[in-house]
Amino acid sequence: MAGEQSGNQFDDMDIAFDSKQGAKMTVDKTPQTSVKEGKAEVLFPSTHDVFYNPVQEFNRDMSVAVVQEYINSRREEQQIDKGASTGAGEYKVTILEALAASGLRSIRYALELDGVERILANDYSRQAVESMRTNVEHNGVGHLVEPNEGEASLLMHKHKSDRFDIVDLDPYGSPAPFLDSAVQAVKDKGLLLVTCTDMAVLCGNASETCRAKYGAVSLKTKCCHELALRIILQSIESHANRYGRYTVPLLALSADFYVRVFVRVYTGPAMVKKSTSKLGMVYLCSGCESFALQPLGRCIEKGKSLKFTQAQGPPVGTNCPHCGHTQHLGGPVWLDPLHDKEFVSRLITSINSKSHLFGTSRRMLGVLHVVAEELDVPLYYILDRLTSVVHVTTPNMLQARSALLNAGHKVSLSHAAKNSLKTDAPAQFIWDMIRTWKKQNASLKALEVETPGEVIMRTEPQANIDFTLHAEANPASREKQLLRYQVNPERYWGPKTRAKTSLWSGKEEEKRARHQGKRQQSNGSAGEQPQKKFSQSTDKCNTRGEKDGTSQDSNKS
Repeated sequence: MAGEQSGNQFDDMDIAFDSKQGAKMTVDKTPQTSVKEGKAEVLFPSTHDVFYNPVQEFNRDMSVAVVQEYINSRREEQQIDKGASTGAGEYKVTILEALAASGLRSIRYALELDGVERILANDYSRQAVESMRTNVEHNGVGHLVEPNEGEASLLMHKHKSDRFDIVDLDPYGSPAPFLDSAVQAVKDKGLLLVTCTDMAVLCGNASETCRAKYGAVSLKTKCCHELALRIILQSIESHANRYGRYTVPLLALSADFYVRVFVRVYTGPAMVKKSTSKLGMVYLCSGCESFALQPLGRCIEKGKSLKFTQAQGPPVGTNCPHCGHTQHLGGPVWLDPLHDKEFVSRLITSINSKSHLFGTSRRMLGVLHVVAEELDVPLYYILDRLTSVVHVTTPNMLQARSALLNAGHKVSLSHAAKNSLKTDAPAQFIWDMIRTWKKQNASLKALEVETPGEVIMRTEPQANIDFTLHAEANPASREKQLLRYQVNPERYWGPKTRAKTSLWSGKEEEKRARHQGKRQQSNGSAGEQPQKKFSQSTDKCNTRGEKDGTSQDSNKS
């Protein structure tokens, strides 16, 4: 995790910090500082070396819960495969945390999971590995956790034969450099956990960079967080397909400043052919943000046989059928379901039974209940974005949901956005709903000619829209008053800067030495050294590309 550095002076009294997520940090004037989370306590050399981010406690809590439920599922599968005589408790897993930093996550796995045989906690930094060894010994998990110093991709490539049941990737930035080796290092029916924190790239700010890293063009849209999940799932699937493997998502979450996916990896060259129909392109209107999906292929099931054919398209013309603006093209993205609903249901039951073990259990249950309610349809609309196109006040969510339900359509929220409408209704019906609402709530200010809203309002509604409150309009997660969309509990709640503590000082010093005098040696040659670009008539420089770098330094402890 990226560093939280403290330069404060403390008096003789210990200071205890309890974040609203449940973690506890104890700081005093002794040489070491400790951070407690779950059953683990991690030590740091001093108050200046605390690279701990409480935001990621939700990430680690959810990871512990998902991995435990996966282990339980594998035990049941093993029993079915080998017969009822096989003891369910005999199944144990091997885990690789490829970018472990201080080892907090691996230590929590060792202390909190039932059914662990061995955990390999790897990091590229020698100082981080030394810190890991200290923390492993401090927590008494040396019989389970093995710290390892090495380059993550190389380590995973070495385990293409001796694979792990579970591989966990949680880098600082993009996981793209590690995906190819990760899909080879996990066993058949194994579990791969991946975090992405480069949300600017995945959400359309640098679509060309997104294609270079993930093999997909990202789009700027209000549903960009789900699009980010579908881009990373597509990328993992594409890497797996090269080796005769395919993936099945158990859970895919957008939270805070990152996305986190939990996928099972299977070996089956025949099923790999089906992947073409799981992926597709996204057409996004540049005016009203209506979207249409184009699968890359078709898979027709006839009994037990599968027939693969070419896709038919495009689903829309050059211009949007609703507002007339041009279409933007993004993808390919994952079009299949994001979650295994049966697994999510079991996960909710499991967390409910031991909520006291997780500092973020209230948020975990809230998010998972919304996930359980989500429709298995790609992407979503944002209600206030729809109404802003035609310049009208926004109906409340119950009214909008009722209009869809009264017409026989399905609707749900998305866990990725509070004011979202995920529905099986066609875009034509969505705009008929907005047209009807506009007519019922007309404003005095006229729409500008040829704007998306003005073009949309030229067409009369074709569907009969009824905003009468529907009995099922209020979702169960809202009725139960669950914590579905957490408000940031404190200022600067988000990613921390890359850790620059003494644990990584060796690497930083090596880098400085390596680049010492490099500019002078290049003699100003642009071909030898990347140059900063200066905009015309300004003294501001453009440092594009510097923010897109990927590091093995973890965004977590």
